[in-house]
Amino acid sequence: MKRLVFLTGAGMSAESGISTFRDSDGLWEQYSVEEICTHEAWLAHPAKLLDFYNMLRRKYMNCKPNRGHQLIGSLEGKFDVQVITQNLDNLHEQGGSRHVLHLHGEMMKSREDGDDNGIYYPLDPKNPDIHLGDLSPNGIQLRPHIVFFGEAVPNLEAAAKIVSTADILVVVGTSLNVYPAAGLVSYAPAGIPLYVVDPKPVHSPYRRLTQIQKGASEGIAELLPLLQP
Repeated sequence: MKRLVFLTGAGMSAESGISTFRDSDGLWEQYSVEEICTHEAWLAHPAKLLDFYNMLRRKYMNCKPNRGHQLIGSLEGKFDVQVITQNLDNLHEQGGSRHVLHLHGEMMKSREDGDDNGIYYPLDPKNPDIHLGDLSPNGIQLRPHIVFFGEAVPNLEAAAKIVSTADILVVVGTSLNVYPAAGLVSYAPAGIPLYVVDPKPVHSPYRRLTQIQKGASEGIAELLPLLQP
C-alpha cells in the first residue's frame, strides 16, 4: 500500500471558518503576536493569554470538518495516509483521518509550562477553559499545548521522517516558501509525485510540482482521480 502524505496549513481549514479570524471579526486585530503568542508574553501576563485561548478554543469547537477534510479521511484503506498539519484544530481527526501529526500543537490539549516533555492533557469539551491555578499532576501550571513563536517545534523531526517515506506528497493550503512546509518538502524522496492544492500560485525551490489552483475542498476533489493506489 502506497504511503500518501498530506502536509496541510491554514488554507485547509479556511472553509471551516478557522483561518478567517483576523479578517472576519477582528479577533486578532486586538492583539499583537508579541502579546499573545510568545513565551515571554505567557510569563508576563499568563491570565491574558489563557483568556485569549479560552475564547479562541470555544470558537474552534464550533467549527466542523469541510469536504476537504472528509475527502482526505475517505482515502484511508486505499492508501497509508499520513497527515502532517500546521493547524491547531482537530478537523482532520473529525474528518476520518487516523494518523495526524500536529506540528504546532493542539487547541484541545494542555501541557505543563516549561520544556515540552511530550505529556499532554486533553481538555473536557464541556468545560474546555484553562485557568490560573489549574495544575498538572506534578503541581505545575497548565498552559495551552501550542508552540509559541520562538519555541522549538518538537514534532519537526518526526514530520521529516514521515515525508522521507512518502510515495506521494500533497501540500494543501500552505506556501512552499514559508517554513516549515518548504523545509519538509526537501525530505521527500526524489521522483515521487508532488501535488500542491492552493488558490494562489505556488513554486517549489526543490522540484517540479503539479498545482491545482483551487481551495481545499474543490482542489482535493480534483486531485483524487490523479492518485494511483
